[in-house]
Amino acid sequence: MMTDNFRGAALMAASMAAFTFNDALIKLVAETIPLFQMVFLRGVSATVLVALLAWRMGAFARPIPRADRGLVALRILAEVCIFIPFIIALTHMPLANVTAILQAVPLTITLAGALFLGEAVGWRRWLAILVGFAGVLLIVRPGGEGFNIYALLALAAVAGITLRDVVTRKLSADVPSLQIAVWTALAICCLGFVGSLFRPWAPVSAFEGLQIVGASVFILGGYLFSIMVMRVGEIGFIAPFRYTALVWGLLLGWVVFGDWPDGLTLLGSGIIVATGIYTLWRERVRPAG
Repeated sequence: MMTDNFRGAALMAASMAAFTFNDALIKLVAETIPLFQMVFLRGVSATVLVALLAWRMGAFARPIPRADRGLVALRILAEVCIFIPFIIALTHMPLANVTAILQAVPLTITLAGALFLGEAVGWRRWLAILVGFAGVLLIVRPGGEGFNIYALLALAAVAGITLRDVVTRKLSADVPSLQIAVWTALAICCLGFVGSLFRPWAPVSAFEGLQIVGASVFILGGYLFSIMVMRVGEIGFIAPFRYTALVWGLLLGWVVFGDWPDGLTLLGSGIIVATGIYTLWRERVRPAG
């Protein structure tokens, strides 16, 4: 019989797979459809699906507490600001490279928690953070031939995600997560609509339409699985399975786009994953160590 820990690990892996498949479909559709048109169309579909899920789970029955509304607005704004550099980096860089850079987020959140939230971080985790950032530099390679504005945009997305998650930590438990997801999806949909006004729309084939709907289903699945993860098992056991996203990024990048990272990128990815897992383990066994 499957234990809660293994059930949680399976849900975390499923969540990471869903998010990465969503990214791959977005990248694929953006090759033939203007970027913001695609963002708007996926936004419409995703907003409808997330709203139906939120309604089904009763998320609209509770209003957002007045004390949290400013933080919720800041979080949604951060999400919109993250989306712009992320989507541009995703459509111009190999999928595995973008996915690998995003795996630095647990390290940056630990760093932000120490600097801005007063959370205790011992020398071992500080060392892990520094080594993890060395892994990021191996992927980005400032001054190298492959270094470009899109690598910087991926790093900007990491910074934005860190800000978003720090804000999320300050929200009270009374804020319905799915309701935030609805307003976020709607905000990104509006962003796509405004951006799409500045370029002529391209016709959308039936196959492209299915890909856009598929991306919406995957983003919904990713969010649903990520909610379910928080309800089973021990987070210290489950959290490292978020790095399965890198496996999916490598696989989909190779199969769908014919991209395979070079040796330094793979080495940097391995360093990020190893230090991230170590950091999560230290948080579990010795929060101050």
